Amino acid sequence: MGFFTRKSKKEKLNDQYKKKLELAYKMSTSNRSESDRLTKEANDILDEIKKIEESEA
Repeated sequence: MGFFTRKSKKEKLNDQYKKKLELAYKMSTSNRSESDRLTKEANDILDEIKKIEESEA
């Protein structure tokens, strides 16, 4: 793998999904409504990832 390789849209979405879930977990102890919002955003990203996987198959 080269040093300057670009990430695919699926890889970028996967990174965003992981970051949103981590942040939602951290927020769950202090701000439940913000945690719920972040979890919903993560699930929306996951739906996009699934659409990409279906179109690739």
